[in-house]
Amino acid sequence: QVQLVESGGGLVQAGGSLRLSCAASGRTFSSYHMGWFRQAPGKEREFVAAITWSRGSTDYADSVKGRFTISRDNAKNTVYLQMNSLKPEDTAVYYCAARDTQSSGSYSSGSTYDYWGQGTQVTVSS
Repeated sequence: QVQLVESGGGLVQAGGSLRLSCAASGRTFSSYHMGWFRQAPGKEREFVAAITWSRGSTDYADSVKGRFTISRDNAKNTVYLQMNSLKPEDTAVYYCAARDTQSSGSYSSGSTYDYWGQGTQVTVSS
C-alpha cells in the first residue's frame, strides 16, 4: 500500500510558475513509476507527465512539453512537477499517481496506476 499526498497548488497569474510536490509513504517508493494527471471541471482526467523509478525516464503530454518538468527524489520519497509559463487552460485539479514497476500498459493511461493522491487545485488567471 502506498499513500500519496500532493501539495503546492494555488492561484497564479498566466505566465507564472508553480511547483507541485507529491510525498509518498508506505511501500518502497523507488519500486513505483510515478505520474501526474489533471482534471478540469467538466472534462475527463488527462495525463500530464510520468517518470520511471530507476533511470528517471520521462514522458509528457504534448500540451505541457517544454513548460513542465517532472522529477523525483527517491531518498525523500517525493515526486515533483515544476510548471512554468502557466496558461489559463492549465487550471485543474492535479493528481499524482503510482504504478508498480511490473505493471504493463502506457504510462499515459490512468488505468495502469495503482494508487492516487487526493489532488491539489491549480488555478491560472488570465
